[in-house]
Amino acid sequence: MTADPEPPAPATRRWTAIDSAAGGLALDLGLYAAAATFAGITAATSTLTPHRAWGALATAGYLLAALAVAGQFLARHRHAGTPLAGLGARWAVTGFAWATTTLLPLVTQSVQRAAGRTDRAQEEVVVVEHAGTRLAEHGTPYLGHDAIAALPPGEQLLGYTPYQPGMALFGLPRAVADAWWTDARIWFALVTAVVLAAAVATLRTVPGQVAPGRGPAVLRGVQAATVLPVCALTLATGGDDLPVLALCLLALALAAADRPGRAGLAVGAAGALKLFAWPVAVVLVCWAATRRAGLRAALGALGLPVLALLPALLVDRDALVENVLRFPLGHGLVTSPAQSPFPGHLIATALPAGRIVAAALLVATGVAIAARLLRRPPRTAVTTALICGYGLLAAILLMPSTRFGYLLYPIALLIWAPALAGRPALHRPGIRATSATRPAARA
Repeated sequence: MTADPEPPAPATRRWTAIDSAAGGLALDLGLYAAAATFAGITAATSTLTPHRAWGALATAGYLLAALAVAGQFLARHRHAGTPLAGLGARWAVTGFAWATTTLLPLVTQSVQRAAGRTDRAQEEVVVVEHAGTRLAEHGTPYLGHDAIAALPPGEQLLGYTPYQPGMALFGLPRAVADAWWTDARIWFALVTAVVLAAAVATLRTVPGQVAPGRGPAVLRGVQAATVLPVCALTLATGGDDLPVLALCLLALALAAADRPGRAGLAVGAAGALKLFAWPVAVVLVCWAATRRAGLRAALGALGLPVLALLPALLVDRDALVENVLRFPLGHGLVTSPAQSPFPGHLIATALPAGRIVAAALLVATGVAIAARLLRRPPRTAVTTALICGYGLLAAILLMPSTRFGYLLYPIALLIWAPALAGRPALHRPGIRATSATRPAARA
């Protein structure tokens, strides 16, 4: 009996070839240079004040990171194998880039906001903090239909909380004290950092013959969730999507480590924060079913979001329905401002009965993915991540109301996939692996 890793998918092999050019430094330099350009354009042209403030600081951070990578190029050219151009040094540059392009703008805006600036946070920060205050005072983060209708027209949008109840936990510090450190973004960043660190630590326990190549892939995956401009900008100015993304990445890392029960808990925690994690939960449960652990994964993946909903359901069922169902479906007192010009939005606004057409395309995509899961459920964490990434990408492009920032989910999931490779499948030559020859799934 021999142990051979499952061959990586063609897309993964192509990405690995691009990623490994010049020891990974070529893509590092391209990333930071392109990010500096994006940040500079944002600082000069964005119509959102928090975005312009982010761009002004992030441009300098990305340029300094690009200069550091250029120095690594020179060091590598002079002395091949020098530690200055090695993986550890690349991690150090990534940490510096995240500190200067995400954490510094985030803390700066939080301090300025605490000092009285009202243009230093996006609306979702205020929404989450208000939800935390309501949770502390009334036991539910949601306002009912009548309470929202009683607000001035300009404040009704902020009266809605289109998140799952768990998101209100990030607003609880603000209910205790009005200070820069109680800004919801501070806690978004803290949870994101801790969860990503746990994901990296988990992947270091995954065996397999490709393990020596996993280190650079893990670094690239972390870059996609931290210093990539769409993530850095989102966390510094709004931030609610990053803990959700980090928990999904942790769940996939736990899947790669053959821990279906813990993977279910991680993605369930993400689902208790935001609906975007629910499709990932479904795919992970399908993966766990191939390990004879579907129920174990489903208890956390589906059970945690349900448990999070119960208190709000018992306190005020109508308020829960108004915020979590009616508003996202476009039946609230006001409509969502998410109007990025993706195909679904363009179809909905430009064609007769466009919303019906866009909805039909979205449903058809969901049916196709469901058929694929039933016919060929994912058997590896890599395939699970790819299905989640491409599925969310299709959904974001086809939804009538969506945001450009939501692309951080599919981008990070797809770049995270190569870091998950390496679990060996046991088999005898010429004999298909069976449940008897596979390693037993752990918790």
